[in-house]
Amino acid sequence: MGKIAFFEEKNFQGRCYECNSDCADLRSYFARCNSIRVESGSWVLYEHPNYKGYQYIMSPGEYADHQQWMGFNDSIKSCRAIKNIYGNAWKLRLYERPDFAGQMVEYTEDCPSVHEAFKFREVFSCTVTHGAWGFYELPNYRGRQYFVERGEYRKFADWGALSPVIGSFRRITDF
Repeated sequence: MGKIAFFEEKNFQGRCYECNSDCADLRSYFARCNSIRVESGSWVLYEHPNYKGYQYIMSPGEYADHQQWMGFNDSIKSCRAIKNIYGNAWKLRLYERPDFAGQMVEYTEDCPSVHEAFKFREVFSCTVTHGAWGFYELPNYRGRQYFVERGEYRKFADWGALSPVIGSFRRITDF
């Protein structure tokens, strides 16, 4: 699967909890999270228990404070190891209307600017046929993050978004 270590304080200090599987509720292991070491695998971290709230897509590396993973705060309450990232096939279809209606584009590569590539900013539904992807609210992989994996997403709320605005997206690979 993978291995990730959460630290209560910045710079890998304070109470530490190591995890190697999905965990719907991390509250009993630490009160806050200010640094993370991803030893292996890729992970999605969530602000609230049961995989809710802001999402953060993490690849192997060291993150000395929550701003390095674009965290809005020091709250990490659940995590999932990302599957479906092994191999070399990625494909998704984006739709400009809910329920797979309207203009559709198919993509197999990273996209730093949805507006420049497709001339629309709003993605109301999508289908992921291969791989796992990260959606970002702003161009150049910034802003709120949303994780999507193989499956159908009939409306933007299905991937946890509050609005249909997607500024960029990229493939999630195991580094």
